[in-house]
Amino acid sequence: MEVTATNPNEETNVWGGGNKPLNASYGKMMMWFFIVSDALTFTGFLVAYGFSRFKNIDSWPIADEVFTHFPFLHGVDAPMYYVALMTFILIFSSVTMVLAVDAGHHMNKAKVTFYMLLTIIGGAIFVGSQAWEWKNFIKGEYGALETRGGQILQFVDANTGKRVALEAFAADIATDRTTHENSNGIWFKSESTLPTYSVAEVQAGFAANENLVIKSEKIDAEGKKIILSREASLDKIQNAVAVVEGANLIHNEYGNRLFADFFFFITGFHGFHVFSGVVINIIIFFNVVIGTYEKRGHYEMVEKVGLYWHFVDLVWVFVFTFFYLV
Repeated sequence: MEVTATNPNEETNVWGGGNKPLNASYGKMMMWFFIVSDALTFTGFLVAYGFSRFKNIDSWPIADEVFTHFPFLHGVDAPMYYVALMTFILIFSSVTMVLAVDAGHHMNKAKVTFYMLLTIIGGAIFVGSQAWEWKNFIKGEYGALETRGGQILQFVDANTGKRVALEAFAADIATDRTTHENSNGIWFKSESTLPTYSVAEVQAGFAANENLVIKSEKIDAEGKKIILSREASLDKIQNAVAVVEGANLIHNEYGNRLFADFFFFITGFHGFHVFSGVVINIIIFFNVVIGTYEKRGHYEMVEKVGLYWHFVDLVWVFVFTFFYLV
């Protein structure tokens, strides 16, 4: 039996095609399907991040102590300033995308072109800023020691409580140093390059500077890293087995290594989405310039890519909240 649907004007075959669910075109529906599925993927990643953070809540890095860099302000403590600027730029690009879509509804080619260009510039700045942030995170700023159990030991001035870089106190000891290989490295792990200083040089320099103490990766009840006494620091530093400079998927001078793993994976996955959106926007932009959508009589393609761009912006709000604010 053929299934039909009746409206006041005509009888229509439900399975015969030609119908628009929710009055949306095929392209829009497919974009919404993609957005929903991608949102579930990001949700899974963020849930895994939240679970790992909860399991390691007493040793999780504090964002204000990690993301303190700002371009052209070397040595200036500016916690979260640059991340906030990145977020503002991305959200502003979402505003320009809204204006581009609105201009398309009014068939205003000049305004669509202008606002699409601003959106592309904003997205490109964000991707570049994220790459710059990755570079600083990977390179590190102060350096630290790692114990056999994987705990990170940072160094601070006992009088000011400020972090002290290894280069400020490490001793110069003439010793033969060999890059670890899988066959003879600590825990049978290899290293691509030698660290700037050896463990012995850091230990000797620490012992010679009485104003230095160790800040552990553990967090106290007030949410601050625990700073050991001078005596406890001298005892703790004897357990160090490796020098850590910067962060990667194995070591992390800022604290728990899982933080770096999730940071690279989730922000990298989101950055790939933004980069893809910039590329797609560039393609749509040139189609606007040559009048492709003017000839079609509508700018629906701009609206579809706008849905994707708004989704990318919304996801960053959650990533920003999880990684930097909470």
